Amino acid sequence: MLEIYAGETALKTIKEKGFSPEIFSNFLGASGGPKWFVLYGLDKYFFGDFFQHQQQPLNLIGSSAGAFRMACFAQQDPVAAIERLAKNYSETVYSSKANAAEITHKARELLDILFGESGAEEIINNKIFKAHFVVAKCRGLVASENKLLLGLGLLSSLLRNGAKRSLIKSQYERYVFQHQDSELQLHDPDNISTTRLAFSENNIKDALLASGAIPMVMQGIQDIADCGPGMYRDGGIIDYHFDLALDGLTLYPHFSSTLKAGWFDKKLSRNVRAEHYDKTVLVCPSQAFIDALPYGKIPDRKDFVTLDPQQRLQYWQQVFLESEKLAAAFKSFHQTQDIKQIKPISQLVA
Repeated sequence: MLEIYAGETALKTIKEKGFSPEIFSNFLGASGGPKWFVLYGLDKYFFGDFFQHQQQPLNLIGSSAGAFRMACFAQQDPVAAIERLAKNYSETVYSSKANAAEITHKARELLDILFGESGAEEIINNKIFKAHFVVAKCRGLVASENKLLLGLGLLSSLLRNGAKRSLIKSQYERYVFQHQDSELQLHDPDNISTTRLAFSENNIKDALLASGAIPMVMQGIQDIADCGPGMYRDGGIIDYHFDLALDGLTLYPHFSSTLKAGWFDKKLSRNVRAEHYDKTVLVCPSQAFIDALPYGKIPDRKDFVTLDPQQRLQYWQQVFLESEKLAAAFKSFHQTQDIKQIKPISQLVA
């Protein structure tokens, strides 16, 4: 049902100190739209129980849907926030011919619900759970809102990335919007330009919206406050499932055991670098668990097109219920400290 993988250094630490919240410095959240619904039960358990009494700072790092989740976890009531996100995201209904403007408008409405009256202030001032939203600043054709030009730019990105991942740095820069006291260090051998900016009341909502602004689906976010003028889009373009080295141990609940560095790597055989996962604990549903879900898969954005709203909502609500079994399995693992359950992450990234 639940699979747990760990890098060599992570496993050594667990054997020495036990599996506890205190051993982790980072918590990672991938892109993937509604795929994260399968993690809903785990998310509530992690921040309603596992990390509930956290005393030391924990870096919350996410791109796209992962960033939305991190925005929940850095609020004073993280469980209520993730419940709001899950409910309102899953219940979103678009018109039959929804365009980028409509989808972006709905996303802004979702943000308002997610933040509520004080969410932004709570995230900005949270000294324990320090959120980081990854955003891609675009150059050249990929900065255009003209669909033809944008499409040509994305095709160029696909070809560049296929040849060598580092070649996309001519089109994209990584922007990390973060807690003002963040000490997070990102080690990227592809040398994609990275700019780090502190959250403010003026930029936090646009930064989060930009992190989920999928090209050709949503409008890009132009000229975010407190940073240089330009077009900002989905952070998953650069960091889809992440291929970076982080200081300290990372807990990474993921919706599958497949790891792809960037958005353009989805259909490539290229693996993430094994050394970047040496200090990572990956928690994910087993293939058997996924096969037993309705339609034999986890939710994805195609469900908005292939299912009518009632079918989709019924399916997604069932996934929410099933995800509680993953939380129960992790709770049992944590309580029993059954380290034998942990598999080497080299099976996935070698």
